[in-house]
Amino acid sequence: MEKGKSAGTRTGYKARLGATNEFAQLGKLPPQATDLEEAVLGALMLEKDALTNVIDILRPESFYKEAHKEIYEAIFDLFQASEPIDILTVTNQLRKTGKIEIVGGPYYITQLTNRVSSAANIEYHARIIVEMSIKRELIRISSEIQKEAYEDTNDVFQLLDRMEQSLFEVSESNIRKEYDSMKNIMATALEEIQARKEHTDGLTGIPSGLTNLDRVTSGWQKSDLVIIAARPAMGKTAFVLSVLRNAAVDHGHACAIFSLEMSSVQLVNRLISGEAELESEKIKKGNLAEHEWAQLVHKTANLTKAPIFIDDTPGLSILEMRAKCRRLKQQHDIQLVVIDYLQLMSGDSSKSGGGGGNREQEIASISRAMKNLAKELNVPVIALSQLSRAVETRGGDKRPMLSDLRESGSIEQDADMVMFLYRPEYYGITQDENGMPTQGVGEVIIAKHRNGSLENVALKFIGKYTKFTDLDFAAAGGATYGNSFPTSGTSEFESGGAMTFQSKANSDTPNLPSSGGEEAPF
Repeated sequence: MEKGKSAGTRTGYKARLGATNEFAQLGKLPPQATDLEEAVLGALMLEKDALTNVIDILRPESFYKEAHKEIYEAIFDLFQASEPIDILTVTNQLRKTGKIEIVGGPYYITQLTNRVSSAANIEYHARIIVEMSIKRELIRISSEIQKEAYEDTNDVFQLLDRMEQSLFEVSESNIRKEYDSMKNIMATALEEIQARKEHTDGLTGIPSGLTNLDRVTSGWQKSDLVIIAARPAMGKTAFVLSVLRNAAVDHGHACAIFSLEMSSVQLVNRLISGEAELESEKIKKGNLAEHEWAQLVHKTANLTKAPIFIDDTPGLSILEMRAKCRRLKQQHDIQLVVIDYLQLMSGDSSKSGGGGGNREQEIASISRAMKNLAKELNVPVIALSQLSRAVETRGGDKRPMLSDLRESGSIEQDADMVMFLYRPEYYGITQDENGMPTQGVGEVIIAKHRNGSLENVALKFIGKYTKFTDLDFAAAGGATYGNSFPTSGTSEFESGGAMTFQSKANSDTPNLPSSGGEEAPF
């Protein structure tokens, strides 16, 4: 263990030596604050509680002098072992690791405590040390980029990616969110409650534009990770395009969609089909009559002005997406992020062993990163996901359940909400258990809802326009869907085509009709 640690120290020393050489070439000394480094280390050995004030700020790499780095590592090791920290214990720890001579011997450690009388200003001093460390790291990165930019053999786009990734890592490792007091958090919470009171429609998040879905979810909530999963051909992309269009066109919220499967033009063609209510096949072939062209131009005017941003970069990595989302948030204040779809993304190769790691671990890291992104930007992130083939091999009505989520159980763990899209007509089921036709009817099965109820939401799927809308209960011949469903229990029927019923996503007997009108399954 000590041997590995020594090797790591040597590697760090070589990197530091290389950085020093770069500074030497520039004819300047690296940004540093060695006097403050000495003061901080001396204060840490004088007062036992001093380390708790800087442990989340300082890292060994933050120190400029190699001796100071080793002393701080010894202090940190003592802290982790719940050992007392003073001149004697630190000296003894350095002896154990064989580094006492590297740092200048016991005399140098004693001298450090003579340079400071108290730890009163230790946090302020620590932040200056970190600032110097960040400056050195930025100079090192820029020097490396400058050197590689002169090489003709380097791919410029890979160079850009490495530069952005390096800067992002510096930011991530040095900037941390501070804790807040209960007083400030309570004030924020009360302001949000007051704002919700003013929303008479009950929406507290970004509206999906689907009446009954918004009634259950109160809109897409900030900082939530929403997973929408389904088997192929169920209409995942059509669904997210519908809710994205409603949020952007009807409510003016800036939205971003990262499409790893379809090109941006294909997505826009789908949006045009739904907006102009022209068959997607006609738009694909350009086979439009004169009046249909006029209809297209007239009805898509609002779509043209909609604040929708589409990125169709194939094989997008989580780091690239995070950087792009940050820029979109800064430049356009995006309020919703959609990813189509999760399994086509690639994780951080530096953390997954260069692409040779376990795919489930990679998907797990991606889902965690997306949840972190939702919290960082304070926007809902909707990610589409594939389901395993277990759905197809299961008997009955083949309703999906949480165990069908493909490749990683961490998707379920990280998500604040998991929804399944289900269209019974896809499996040749023409009638539900109440004898009602299932043609053009889809369900959103809310199987996990961290901050709400588990319900099924009935929607209308218009295949030729590739979009989802509120379900129109008026059937052919004047009959209504609502007439055949029980009016008691948990089902709700209100004007505007609203209908919900308790979710059966994880029910062991999804095909059995309920007694007493408790459920209204399709």
